[in-house]
Amino acid sequence: MAQLTGKTALVTGGNSGIGLAVARRFAAEGARVFVTGRRQAELDEAVRVIGGDAVAIQGDVTSASDLDRLFATIAERAGKLDILVTSSGRAEPASIHDITEDHFDGIFDLNVRGMVFTVQKALPLMPPGGAIVLIGSIAGAIGTPAYGTYGASKAAVRAYARTWTNELAERGIRVNVLSPGPIDTPMFDAVSDAFRKFVTDRIPLGRMGKPEEVAAAALFLATDESSFIAGAEIVIDGGMNQV
Repeated sequence: MAQLTGKTALVTGGNSGIGLAVARRFAAEGARVFVTGRRQAELDEAVRVIGGDAVAIQGDVTSASDLDRLFATIAERAGKLDILVTSSGRAEPASIHDITEDHFDGIFDLNVRGMVFTVQKALPLMPPGGAIVLIGSIAGAIGTPAYGTYGASKAAVRAYARTWTNELAERGIRVNVLSPGPIDTPMFDAVSDAFRKFVTDRIPLGRMGKPEEVAAAALFLATDESSFIAGAEIVIDGGMNQV
């Protein structure tokens, strides 16, 4: 039997990259999948790619009204939410000399504030046994030049997972973090070949990761196969930050 039969899952940022790969894998394992993102055209294509009875709800996780509408729709159509994966995020370079208020606010607004209130508003729908998977990054543990703000936002993700594990344990809801290294997603399409080579040369396995490899780990954390894992961080980086 498929591992997520009878489960309802929401993947934010599920219209591209890692989020889309997670949504596809969850649907393939029998889950009823909801995805949300800002761009309707990408959401429409995501529904086609995910298949099954996937539902796309356009919205911005930094908007309280959009989040309210998102969870009202899930409540109406599914009545519960077993799995939440927060994959919405942005990464833009700026050294300490170049950081602006807009740069800082934009990254923290989506990567941290949006995540926090997505989780908060999801909780009333989550039954005991629920699983929350936060998408972090190895950037939260290393000091990559020009990515200080992004790294700090992902360090915050890791910190919240620790606190929420204690706060939600009595409800039987587990919170864990997936922290990818360089993954070959559209986020990397804009970088130069030289930068891609620089990154790849630092990975012991000699290649960038695939979104499907992150999705496999997300599936593990979403099922009872990981029932005694809580407050943890699983790193998926080909050894880049591990050896």
